[in-house]
Amino acid sequence: METLKALKTRKSTRSYTGALSDEALQTVLMAAQAAPVGMGQYDKIHLTVIKDKALLDEIDSAAGKFFGDPSRHPLYGAPCLILVSTPIPDPAAGNVSYSNAAVITENMSLTATDIGLGSCLIWGAVAALNQTPELVAKLNLPEGHTVCCGIVIGETTDELTEREIPADRISVTYL
Repeated sequence: METLKALKTRKSTRSYTGALSDEALQTVLMAAQAAPVGMGQYDKIHLTVIKDKALLDEIDSAAGKFFGDPSRHPLYGAPCLILVSTPIPDPAAGNVSYSNAAVITENMSLTATDIGLGSCLIWGAVAALNQTPELVAKLNLPEGHTVCCGIVIGETTDELTEREIPADRISVTYL
C-alpha cells in the first residue's frame, strides 16, 4: 500500500470481531519498532500488549466510570490494547515523551490499516488507567514509566476505504 493511501484509509475503528492473529500482532509491533524516537532513546520506551480479556474488561470498566458512564466501553470490544509508556522526568517538558508515544501509535495504526485491521488511538482510557493505581500495578511497567497513550487493534467488519481529505482542513501559514 502506498503511504498516502494508508493515511487516507486509516480511521478510528470502534467495532471489532474479537479476533487478532499472532502474525498480524507481530507486524503491528514491528511498526512500533520502526518509529522514530527523540534522540534515539529506544531504551526509554516500553510497550505493554494486553490480550487478557479480564484485564481488558477491567481497564474498559475503569474508563467507563472515569467518563461518568459505566455503560460506556472506550476499548470498543477490541481483542488487543497496546500501551506505550516512558519516563516523564519533567512534566513541564514532557512533550518529547508524549510525542514519541504518539508517533509509535500512529505507526502501529497505519500498519494495522495496511494489513486490513481496525485500530483506534486510545487517550481517555489511558487517563483513567493512570488514575487507577491498582490497574497500573497489573501492567508490570518498568520503574518510573508512565503510560502515555495506547491503541486498540483487531479484526473488524468495518470497511476500510480510501476517503477524500480536504486540503484545507488544517490551516497553513507560509512564510
